Amino acid sequence: MTLTQLSYVTAVAQARNFGLAAKSCFISQPTLSMQIQKLEDDLGVTLFDRSKKPVEPTAIGQIVIEQAQVVIQEAKRIEELIKEEKGEISGEFKLGIIPTLAPYLLPLFLKKFTTTYPAVNLIVEEMQTQKIIKMLKEDKIDGGILVTPLNHKGIVEWPIFNDPFLAYLAPKHPLLSLSQVSDKDLSLDDIWLLNEGHCFRDQAIEICKRVKGKGSKNKNLTFESGNLETLKRLVDQNFGYTLLPSLAILGMSASEQKKKVRFFKSPAPIREVSVVYSRNYLKKSIIEALHKEILSSLPRELKKSKSKERVIELPSFK
Repeated sequence: MTLTQLSYVTAVAQARNFGLAAKSCFISQPTLSMQIQKLEDDLGVTLFDRSKKPVEPTAIGQIVIEQAQVVIQEAKRIEELIKEEKGEISGEFKLGIIPTLAPYLLPLFLKKFTTTYPAVNLIVEEMQTQKIIKMLKEDKIDGGILVTPLNHKGIVEWPIFNDPFLAYLAPKHPLLSLSQVSDKDLSLDDIWLLNEGHCFRDQAIEICKRVKGKGSKNKNLTFESGNLETLKRLVDQNFGYTLLPSLAILGMSASEQKKKVRFFKSPAPIREVSVVYSRNYLKKSIIEALHKEILSSLPRELKKSKSKERVIELPSFK
């Protein structure tokens, strides 16, 4: 049994296809198939049901695959331990970040991070929460920045800051007559929402759903977007209102905020923003550096103190 064979097994488990798995491993399909067959012969079990399309792991194969992922991670960890011992912060780091954070948070810390840690090759991709979780579990990314808690087994959550919600209002909107708003002032009737799949949409609905509004003046228009900036532009054209994270108004002057924004009464609804990564984490030094640089780049009122890592334990193998 070799690490190479185990990596081929996990590749097939992810691709559910021998040809695609071989391509992802940069080898020929006969080579991959031969190595997996050799491993099956050595173990005396069949790992994949090849009669099914797509290929499926057998019951014992699934157990072996899960343990293989642990073994591969632990082997990689040896290299990271050596780097940590030498005090090196280097290597490739793949980071996923949700769309409602990316345009506001990335510009705050990316330049400083890449300047401070020139030996880190940071690869950032914008993706929704469920994709980040999936790719973390498949070891396709090293970490994510998203809204927590997730409560997913094996995912570590390291909170960075709390991001309060606020109401972004159209000119002459009735809520502008208030100095502050509460959830009881809001309605789902004239709110603009992100489309399904965005956790921010679900949070906005949760805040608004307690009270039924009086109806919208624009019931003949329905639109959902994947971009908060698009919703802001619609509101500026005198269409209803939307909810935003406070990050979305950084740089807006106080006079402009007075015309367009109303903050919530205490206790304001918030979203907790965290760095997340696999329980069997690698590249801990880069994760720590990332957490540190994001925190230091935030406005003082957003900084969250004494944050601790949270993890839901995976069941142990017996």
